[in-house]
Order: sequence, then structure tokens, then C-alpha cells
Amino acid sequence: METYQSSSSTPLKVPLVTSSTKNLPKSPYSPERSQSSYWITTFGCQMNKADSERMAGILESMGYNQASNELEADVVLYNTCTIRDNAEQKVYSYLGRQVLRKQSNPNLKLIVAGCVAQQEGEALLRRVPELDLVMGPQHANRLETLLIQVDNGQQVVATDEHHIMEDLTTARRDSKICGWVNVIYGCNERCTYCVVPSVRGKEQSRTKQSVLKEIKELSNQGFREVTLLGQNIDAYGRDLPGISSSGRRENTLTDLLYFIHNVKGIERIRFATSHPRYFTERLIKACSELPKICEHFHIPVQSGDNDLLKSMSRGYTVERYRRIISQIRERMPDAAISTDVIVAFPGESIDQFERTLDLIEEIGFDQVNTAAYSPRPNTPAATWPNQISESQKVERLKEINKIVEKTARRRNCRYQGRIEEVLAEGANSKNPSQLMGRTRTNRLTFFDRQGQSGKIFSPGDLVQVKISDVRSFSLTGNPLT
Repeated sequence: METYQSSSSTPLKVPLVTSSTKNLPKSPYSPERSQSSYWITTFGCQMNKADSERMAGILESMGYNQASNELEADVVLYNTCTIRDNAEQKVYSYLGRQVLRKQSNPNLKLIVAGCVAQQEGEALLRRVPELDLVMGPQHANRLETLLIQVDNGQQVVATDEHHIMEDLTTARRDSKICGWVNVIYGCNERCTYCVVPSVRGKEQSRTKQSVLKEIKELSNQGFREVTLLGQNIDAYGRDLPGISSSGRRENTLTDLLYFIHNVKGIERIRFATSHPRYFTERLIKACSELPKICEHFHIPVQSGDNDLLKSMSRGYTVERYRRIISQIRERMPDAAISTDVIVAFPGESIDQFERTLDLIEEIGFDQVNTAAYSPRPNTPAATWPNQISESQKVERLKEINKIVEKTARRRNCRYQGRIEEVLAEGANSKNPSQLMGRTRTNRLTFFDRQGQSGKIFSPGDLVQVKISDVRSFSLTGNPLT
């Protein structure tokens, strides 16, 4: 992967301020910006995608328009991910192109946001001195205030711990059908391989009332589905007050699902990402009882070996994970289960690796996101001497991906000839005569726009589709009406 090191012999000399600087008053809409444009590139997880939507909304409220491509934009923002090294390095490659532009156009504003920004802080400015703004994920909603400081000639680093206050009116949603809703930020876990707690901060749960308000607003705008988001969503509410007379905490994810379930117009509710340590029987029971909760659960297992799970500080055993899946399938036999797996974690033996392969086949995951272990800064596992070689990482990743595809195809075979409810999300980019959407179990499905009776379907419609073709990761079918 190409990396970029700034080669400018005359980096911009501007005052550097940190986010401890007092917030400046918000600027009114600037007519000059009506001809100015922005471009956001998002790396990484769903949380980053949701943050990018909020920042796009802020830029548009300031008068910027979305550019047709990033090499023409007046403001370029990279919302970054540091979960793996290749995602981080890609950012520097992208920045290299923009630095060349800035050398001929000093008015270009360059912003690095997200987890790389939080991890590197001022070090990013030393590596790429042409940057105007470096801002961690906790500052996404402060973009306007920070850009005002940039407009005043300052070079800004905003990475201090910050309580997140959302303006729910600002998000520019990429979809008009399915909306992301952040319900908890940060993570208090300390997995030995993971950099997320240090870059996204400690857990901050939104109140049930503010989550409900946002979902009602999405419903008023015509949205049909919401996905509740959190780095560790099952931990929702443990930082909020509220204990029942029986001593049970009242602000749990389960309580939140009951609280927001009946919003009129919202037909489907999903949530991610779960942690096996906090996935409770009460939550499973609620998902089986609440008709809008979709039968799809993303529960990262990471390894099929107990000793490795202990080394990872995951806080559960393989046996505990099996029980969770068994309880889900007991109440919802057709539920889809997806997971994350890390191969070649430090010290992983062949036997331990094969136990992970066996677990994938045993459980029969619908989807597995696989990755070779990547040492991350300031994590314990990165310093351990028993690292696995790069060649072994490549071989193990190839082997596990073969098993994953085979298992996914086998699981998908159950859809052959079945009738599935599909929420149409948009056009199939490869075939304009088709729409694409997802089943309740999150299977990507393509189907004809026109039904058997001649009815024309549109994005937002819930369509009964008879499945005719099955592939490892998608389905094709025909609408019944």
C-alpha cells in the first residue's frame, strides 16, 4: 500500500489551536459558499457512516453543496478508520492527491476526522502539514464551530474528550428508506487487539427520549427502517440512571426496544453491534415478541478457541457463545446470525485456528466478516513476541474464506422457492429493470420492478418476493403481485 509523507518544503504557517479553545459563535449562512462544494470519503464501520451523514448535513447547512467528485471539492473530509492498518494507510494515499491540489490552491480545506485523527492527533499535522483540521469522532457534531476557527486562519486539532450533543436536524441521509440511529457512543471494553476504546472514548448512552424523538422524525420523513448503532450496543444505558424496584437496571437495550417499537410508519428495526458478554435471554425474548425487530443478529465471536478468547480479553467462552445462538434459534428458528472472526492472532496455533473453522461450520453463520490480525498502536497484543508471520496470515485468511463462502451458500439454500418480505431500498445499479432490498434476515435480494399483475414497485415498498436464484451472499426473485 502506498503511503504519503508530506514533501512540501513550505508547509502552511498558521496558528495551531486545540479544541480547548472556546467555541466561537456560529456563523450565519454565507452567500459566498453557495458556489462552494464539499466531498466526504468514509472508511470503516456503520458508526462512521452515520457520523459522515451528520457532518454532510452540517456542511450543507453552512451553504456548501456536494461536489461531483473529490478532486473538484473546496472542502475535502476523510472520515477515517484505524481498526486495521491497511484502512489507516489508505487515508495517507488519498491525502497525497489532495496535498498536490492544495499546493496550487491554498484555499482548499483538508480535514481528517474519525479514528485515525483521534489516534494520531497533532502527529498528523507533522506528517501532513497541509491539513487544516484534525478532529476525533466525538467532535463530529462540532464541525461548523471548528471550521469557523479554520476560516479565521487557525490550524485546529480537536481530540480532547468531549460530551456528545447531537443536533438531530443536521444529518444528510444517504438513504431515504433506511436510517442509522446512534444510541451509544464509545466503548468501555478492553479487548487486547482493539484500538476503539482509545479513539472513540468511554461509553455515552443517549436517553430513550432522544432516540425516540429521532426515530419519529425519520418516520415523518418517510423512512421505513432504522438500525440502532453502537460499538457495543448491548451495553446501552449502563451509564444512565434508573433502577427498578426489583433492583434491575431500567435503561437497557431491551427497554429501549420496547420504548421505541411502536413508532408509526417504521416497519423494521435492527441493531448492531452486539457483544456476547452482554447478550441476555431477556433481549432474545424481546426480539422474538416484538414484530418489528428483524431476525438478524450480528454477534462477533472472534475465535473458536477459549484460550485465544481469554488472550483477547473477550470475557466469554465458546460454550457461552453456543448457548446464545441456541437460545436465539429456539425462539426464532430462521434467524440469521452474522459474526466477526480474527485469524492469526498472536500465538494462534494450527489447532486453535482449526477450532475456529469447526465452529463456523457447526453454527452455520449466514455471514462472517474475516480479517487477519493487525497490530494496532497502544494495544497490548501489538507488543507480544508471538506474532504470526504475514505469509501465515494470508494462508489462514484464504482457508477461512473458503469455509465462510461454503457455509453462507449452504445457509442461503433455505431460501430457494420461499416467499420473503423484501424492503425495496433502491435500483439495482447493474440492472435498471430491477430493485434491490433486504429480507428481514438481511439477505440482499434483487427483484423485478414490475410484478405479475403489472404493478410497478418503488423504493420504500414492502414486497413479497418468491426466491428463484440463490448465491452465497445474495438472492434473486420475482414479486408476487
